[in-house]
Amino acid sequence: MRCQWFINALGVRAEKNTCELLATIKPNAAPTLETFQELLQSNPHVFFSARTPKALMNHWHLMKHYYLLPDQTVQPLPREDATVLTFSDAEETINDSELADARDVALEQELSLADRRAKKEIRTLENEMGRWQVLVDSVTGISPLDFDNQTLAVLKGRLVRYLMRSREITIGRTTKDHSVDVDLTLEGPAWKVSRRQGTIRLRNNGDFYLASEGKRAIFVDGRPILAGNKYRLNNNSVVEVAGLRFIFLVNQELISVIRQEAAKLSLQSSN
Repeated sequence: MRCQWFINALGVRAEKNTCELLATIKPNAAPTLETFQELLQSNPHVFFSARTPKALMNHWHLMKHYYLLPDQTVQPLPREDATVLTFSDAEETINDSELADARDVALEQELSLADRRAKKEIRTLENEMGRWQVLVDSVTGISPLDFDNQTLAVLKGRLVRYLMRSREITIGRTTKDHSVDVDLTLEGPAWKVSRRQGTIRLRNNGDFYLASEGKRAIFVDGRPILAGNKYRLNNNSVVEVAGLRFIFLVNQELISVIRQEAAKLSLQSSN
């Protein structure tokens, strides 16, 4: 009776004895459409001719959901004097230490190795700082260039400037397995530049020379310098490599001191 009232309350038109027939299927069973098809075929005088197995299955699941099948028991409501555990009470009983993730030994070892590698790379970079031959600065505006007492010359481009702080620096294109002091890829597209395009050397007399070593010629003040040849660089010389143009600026004060020292050594050796 309770089942029939429930189905009517849902607005479902049900035949007489529908609940009784559906109750013959146990709640712990896993009926399929074939089960309800057999129920329809064995009781043709009970169900409407348009009734489908799927509709009967939906009715049966509703009865099971609301504990209307005979073998189902409904949990009793708590007594008035019984203590009902609220969400806050349940939350207070949780031990946070028990919620911690399980220790992942493999992950800890991997992180430890990565940490050691990172520290080793940092120490290597710190040790190499004093041996850096070229520093790269961003070029901002057309402000006058200030030389320090360590910069011999500057190769100034449109975007970056390369500070020459060694008597010999290499020019070219840095790759995964090859590095140069002056990486022209920082200035612009350098796919036409050789990995080792050339070398700039400062002689003892204070003169700078550019040696061309790449497949393409290096242009100095419009003159092509082919591979195997050298050319003297002056202050404000224009150096062009594969469409990338630079101005070579000399630290005149520092070079003057170098030339004076070279002259003194020459006199001492002659005496």
